Amino acid sequence: MQDHEEGIGTGGVEDAQTEANLRAFRAHWEACRDGQAVPRRAAIDPREITPLISNAFIAERVAPGVVRLRVAGLHLADLMGMEARGMPLGSFIAPDDRESFARHLVDLFDGPAILRMTLRSPRTLGRPALSGTLMMLPLRSDLGDVSRALGCLVSRGRIGRPVRRFEIARSETLPLSGAAPVGRARPLQAITGGARGGARSRAQLRVVT
Repeated sequence: MQDHEEGIGTGGVEDAQTEANLRAFRAHWEACRDGQAVPRRAAIDPREITPLISNAFIAERVAPGVVRLRVAGLHLADLMGMEARGMPLGSFIAPDDRESFARHLVDLFDGPAILRMTLRSPRTLGRPALSGTLMMLPLRSDLGDVSRALGCLVSRGRIGRPVRRFEIARSETLPLSGAAPVGRARPLQAITGGARGGARSRAQLRVVT
């Protein structure tokens, strides 16, 4: 995982590592499916997503197109400049893109589908330019309904002065159909659409009760 004190132009090595971490993140979700289309929330093991634990979150659907963070990694707090748990995930999205984001969330839960977005946060006073990746993977609650999501939000570049919000540069969705083999990841089908803090060791999740 690259640190948010690094610049965006740090080269392809860190980007390659981030992609490897994202593949491993999704692979754990795939393994938890255990032959089902959508795994249960209880099957997710934080120990299996350690490289992205500070970027990870569990979101709960509270209305069509609206989710709130029940569990939030500390990188999300860095981006907000405050505790992120309990906040709507849309708080991280630029206002002009929130309607589009809400539609993607509907697809995520109603499809269900895997969602991945390429994000950008333009440079402003005290805020260097950021790029980012958002991945969301649907989960079933203890009641069996698809109303939870495992996600991660990775940013590249120095955060600067929060709050940081992102525009959607690209979106990708993969509808899920039926059961899937354990541990096998299928490629995303693209649909074009509208760093953490230094040497701190704060890789942990916080839970909303």
